[in-house]
Amino acid sequence: MFTVFKTEKMGARFISVALLCLCGLSFSQGCDHQRQENLDFPGSDVAVLFSPDAEHCQYLCTQHPACLFFSFIRPDCTVDNRHFHCFLKSTPSGQPTVQVAKQGITSGFSLRSCHPDPKPCLSQVYQHVDFYGADYRQLFTADYEECQRACTHDPACQFFTFLTDDFTPEKYRYKCHLKFSWPVPRTPEVVAEAGVVSGFSHSGQSHEHLSTDCEGKLFPKTNLPGHDIESLLAASPEHCQTLCSAHPQCSYFSYVGNNFKCYLKNNMAEMVAKAEEGVTSGLPTHFCQLVNKCAMKTLEGINLPGSDLRFLLVNNAKACQKTCTEDPNCQFYTYTIADRRCYLKRVITMPAPPKVTKLANAVSGFSLRNCHY
Repeated sequence: MFTVFKTEKMGARFISVALLCLCGLSFSQGCDHQRQENLDFPGSDVAVLFSPDAEHCQYLCTQHPACLFFSFIRPDCTVDNRHFHCFLKSTPSGQPTVQVAKQGITSGFSLRSCHPDPKPCLSQVYQHVDFYGADYRQLFTADYEECQRACTHDPACQFFTFLTDDFTPEKYRYKCHLKFSWPVPRTPEVVAEAGVVSGFSHSGQSHEHLSTDCEGKLFPKTNLPGHDIESLLAASPEHCQTLCSAHPQCSYFSYVGNNFKCYLKNNMAEMVAKAEEGVTSGLPTHFCQLVNKCAMKTLEGINLPGSDLRFLLVNNAKACQKTCTEDPNCQFYTYTIADRRCYLKRVITMPAPPKVTKLANAVSGFSLRNCHY
């Protein structure tokens, strides 16, 4: 899970953001690809995640809604043992308040103003590194290249760890671990609130490997009890269906409307239904392109707090939705009717290992689906 920086409730929390918005983001340092080695930007942290290198950390900063700059502790650092930690940072000025020379730390800035590819090619392979956790499938392969190919050809796989022929214990040698992180937006909070309208970008999450469209299946007033593998917040049954469709182990789901809980379930043996008011259940679509009713649906009386990129003034919710769709960084939005504020929002959806550690004779890396050679 990500360590997420949480702001105050909608209102006062937006004062500093509003000042920046009204000033036209005048603090922006422009597009700065450079990463500065052996330099630390201490303090001003908004989130702490794991990364295998500074480039990946910079991409995490770019996709995080609040991050403006970062510091990454490299595995060769001798003055700080928090190796592979990626510190995402922000200040009102957009610049670090302190810069300190420190061996083994690399720092830099968000690439958001550079308009980077939202699905970056992560081709680097990491020797003696484990992407710990997030496994959903294991197999044996001849080498790490074959393991990476298995990951690349599995639509659910985001990254992998392979155990080489020198790994100890011997019985785990040649084992390839395929791993998952969320490629679709998850809403950190969902709140019922009068006078607001929320929704998702209509640009959607298309999958190049899926050529057939389908609508999936929903069962209103139906619960599929038990067999939960994960509980998430979702803005609608359609959003819950999108989450289930993205998860490689989700057999079906149940969505509880009064608390916005989306229960992902795994049971390939049977599906026992129970009539229940206020619950919608359904099936995922793993092998076709889900027609994104989640994106098209307008959610009246629903607030999606936090994760704000910026806000602007527009005349109505339709204009807010259009603005979100046209902004490549925006994944979802909330529009407040009384003050006409349109809050554009996003979360991290790039491959992100939950933990990165040193491990002798392990090789880790990412799917190459986004690499077009």
